[in-house]
Amino acid sequence: MAHGFSAREVAVLADVPVRAVDKALEEKVLAAVRTGGRRRMFPLHAVPYAAIIARLPVTLSLAAKRDLARALGKRSPASMTAEPLEIAPAVTVDVPALVGSDLAEKAARYLEAREDHIVVDPEIMGGTPVIRGTRMTVYSVLGKLAGGDTIEDILADNPHLTREAVETAALYARTHPIMGRPGGRPWAKAA
Repeated sequence: MAHGFSAREVAVLADVPVRAVDKALEEKVLAAVRTGGRRRMFPLHAVPYAAIIARLPVTLSLAAKRDLARALGKRSPASMTAEPLEIAPAVTVDVPALVGSDLAEKAARYLEAREDHIVVDPEIMGGTPVIRGTRMTVYSVLGKLAGGDTIEDILADNPHLTREAVETAALYARTHPIMGRPGGRPWAKAA
């Protein structure tokens, strides 16, 4: 799996619409690296950037947005959202008050957990993402949670799994929906 976050992962972790992440890409505020053809992967600082922009009570100019993204990119994950950030002379963003002091660390932990616990291998379940060491797909975990099971229920049925693996699988499934043909017969309505 490639390092970085998909646009949906950034949006879910920052609690913003995917459109906000796409807009930052269109405005060339955030840069994404293409992997595997169409797949765009965003750096860690995209998560706090998206959260800050969504929660700021003012609208920043394009130059100020780029300065904010650059300044966040220069910080370590531990300090990215732990202290205020000066984006222009006399303009300081109280990042911890706005988005929480550990948002970037949470995103970094998810990225590490995703690499540790989620496997996409064509030889396993036809390439459907699974929890490492199992044939349990991330979508089955999400389905169980949506069906009323708790994480504790899943862990009781699968004692070899960790809470982190189950939580990571659920977040991965939410941010990487299954693509394919729509169910039913949509062409019947068109006739």
